Amino acid sequence: MSNQAGDQEPRTVTSVWTNRTVGFAILVAFITGLVGALALRDQDRSTTAVASETSRSSIYWRVPVAFGTNLPGLGENVLRIAEDADSISDGRIRLEVFEPGMLIPPFSITEGVRDGKIKAGYTWLGYDQGRIPATPLLSAVPFGMEPWEFTAWYYEDEGQGLTEALYEPHLVHPILCGIVGPETAGWFREPITSLTDLEGLKIRFAGLGGRVLQELGASVTMIPGGEIFQALEKGAIDATEYSMPAVDQKLGFDRIATFNYFPGWHQTFTASYLVVNLSTWRSLHPSDRALIETVCTAGVIRNLSRGESLQGEVLRGFAKKGVSPRKLPHEILQQLAAVTEQVLIEEAANDEDFDRIWSSQKQFLSSYRIWKDHAYLPRDFGQ
Repeated sequence: MSNQAGDQEPRTVTSVWTNRTVGFAILVAFITGLVGALALRDQDRSTTAVASETSRSSIYWRVPVAFGTNLPGLGENVLRIAEDADSISDGRIRLEVFEPGMLIPPFSITEGVRDGKIKAGYTWLGYDQGRIPATPLLSAVPFGMEPWEFTAWYYEDEGQGLTEALYEPHLVHPILCGIVGPETAGWFREPITSLTDLEGLKIRFAGLGGRVLQELGASVTMIPGGEIFQALEKGAIDATEYSMPAVDQKLGFDRIATFNYFPGWHQTFTASYLVVNLSTWRSLHPSDRALIETVCTAGVIRNLSRGESLQGEVLRGFAKKGVSPRKLPHEILQQLAAVTEQVLIEEAANDEDFDRIWSSQKQFLSSYRIWKDHAYLPRDFGQ
């Protein structure tokens, strides 16, 4: 018998792994690997970003203030700013507020920031007038801008840049962080019938308004808000200005001096600033700087709103307290404005920074007032 199996021709076995399928499989494997590598790289980047964010050092600043935080509108604003910074940063940015005099004298806050004794403070820049003559223009100008006019100049014109440039040589970075409306024109024991009543008067007065009263023969002194009542009570001063009626009432001025004059010609707005040591500010991550600036900008509008909301009820209650709210006669205001103009001219002649900032404000107002005169109703409309 023949071997049948051996007689058959050998079969050719065809493999499913042809050259084409092998090549396709290699391509699929390559693409899969590439996608996986890119996914891992993106995940690494995301992880690195998160790690960078969480590892960024926390910010803790002790912040002394120039005004007591119990003062409505004027002093309490910094508490909201600290609270917002803490909340928005999820606790990574902490501003611990210290009442006036606890860490540093209230009139020396920017000097303490400059010298690195403190990293930040909250203050009125007009207290620096003796060292930096132009600062009242950034704080309160007699017969000057109303609050929203000042913020328009500050944010949308040259104000912010000029403010930062003024303080850069002093190693301080100022940030507008609050603003309120006009102060009263002062609390007096006796009525003011003419400017001659100011001659020899011992009065607490701040900023350029104080310069104006000095020109008119008043004896002007500057003392912190917390010391005014005692000075007034003991007769060390005859009269005083400080802030809006709600603040002055809190300090008790209405218990001693019952003639409260309006309008606040010497301080048509009061601007407050968070001042930060310049090297400290520059060392911050850009997002931290942006957060602090945003919190301060929010503080400006909330501060203005709060201050405006409080005053009407205080004035309404004057009669029960025996307080006489009075308006300065138009003639006296004109005389005060004329003296103010001379003071501003003298200051500008003596200091280049003052001249530069005052010129910028006047240029802005020359344009803005065209809009203001056309757009807004007269103040006495309907009366």
